[in-house]
Amino acid sequence: MIRATQSREIILDILLEVLERGAQSHRVLRQALDKYQYLEKQDRALITRVAEGTIEYRLTIDAVLKQCSSVPVKKMKPVIRTILRMSVYQLLWMDRIPDSAVCNEAVKLAASRRFQNLKGYVNGVLRSIARQKEQFVFADWERRYSMPQWLIDRWRDSYDDATVEAMLEAFLRPVPTTVRCNRTLAEEETIIESLCAQGVRVEKSCFGGGLLTLEHYDYLESLEAFANGWIQVQDAGGALVALAAAPQPGERVLDVCGAPGGKSLQIADLLDGRGEVTVRDLTEEKLALVEDNLARTGFTNVHTQVWDARIFDESWQEGADLVIADLPCSGLGVIGRKPEIKYQASPERIKELAALQREILTVAARYVRPGGRLVYSTCTISTEENEEQRAWFLKTQPFRSVDIRGRLGEMIREDSLKDGYVQLFPGRYPCDGFFISVFERDK
Repeated sequence: MIRATQSREIILDILLEVLERGAQSHRVLRQALDKYQYLEKQDRALITRVAEGTIEYRLTIDAVLKQCSSVPVKKMKPVIRTILRMSVYQLLWMDRIPDSAVCNEAVKLAASRRFQNLKGYVNGVLRSIARQKEQFVFADWERRYSMPQWLIDRWRDSYDDATVEAMLEAFLRPVPTTVRCNRTLAEEETIIESLCAQGVRVEKSCFGGGLLTLEHYDYLESLEAFANGWIQVQDAGGALVALAAAPQPGERVLDVCGAPGGKSLQIADLLDGRGEVTVRDLTEEKLALVEDNLARTGFTNVHTQVWDARIFDESWQEGADLVIADLPCSGLGVIGRKPEIKYQASPERIKELAALQREILTVAARYVRPGGRLVYSTCTISTEENEEQRAWFLKTQPFRSVDIRGRLGEMIREDSLKDGYVQLFPGRYPCDGFFISVFERDK
């Protein structure tokens, strides 16, 4: 019982940071797991699942609480609201935990956070939900998939219903860790053998490109392949950006918003030591993530530089063979990994980001030499930030689209590839939602 209570205290603190204070779930969860590394693997797994699951299903959970609580969710004390949310997740989505244990631990949490006077309320609400939990079946997509209605409406305006529903379902499925092999440092089979020897379940990605999915490991840092710099955590969607760019040995590459450096390191790997990559981002803090990855992997042809991508740098005018513009976006394509994004996004924020993207693209275009390429990509699913930006760029800049058929492997056969772009949808492809477009500057 001590272990169960301690785990739930940690979960409560994580959820308060994310749901009440707007923190990023992956960072808060990572910090907590690092801090409590001494806990057993099963305890850390419980912490991860309850924290992530509560965030993912928050809208559905709140709909359940609305039916069973005399106090509206918005008027609850933040601590009590969070205790109830994490407890409802356990009641409805975790069959292995007895309902009585969930209720008892919630009451203990309320008391430990000095809400003794609300123990009866917490107990009553949760036991009421436990008694009728089989009745909580929602037909509407908002509550079934815990997705804000405005986002559902926006996607249904742009894409067919089958695509949208498959995407909503995919966002709620567990996402395995995807890594990319640095094949100039070690052969792929050597990397796989090393991972398997440490008990990791490894599968080659259907996308190829040296991508692997990993399961059944404890800490990534404990893996020999990671410590040696042989693998880099990178979703398949992000890895396809470099493949679409098709960097050639000897080229000079500029990544204008590159932290934490996954795409730049991949390009350095594809350059095979010939050529150079300059990675820029807005702050030293962001570039420190790139430096950490460089120190681990040992690539010597990658350099970092603090720079505001909105400001033109004359020293790079028409000086790049390839510019990577993976720009700030609404992040709607990575909801499966960072579920709080769907609650923090807004139409106004998307409009602001679209304006920022155009500002940066206007500058980045000037760095490309005649005949050179620019790759624009985002990790979102939003026509305003993707297809509309591509159309605007072709209309206002001296570039043409590049046929990228054959660059992304056999699995992706979208008609749009011949026009130089692709929108990847979770549910249709086993990756995050990603948009990739490739342009060549007029000679």
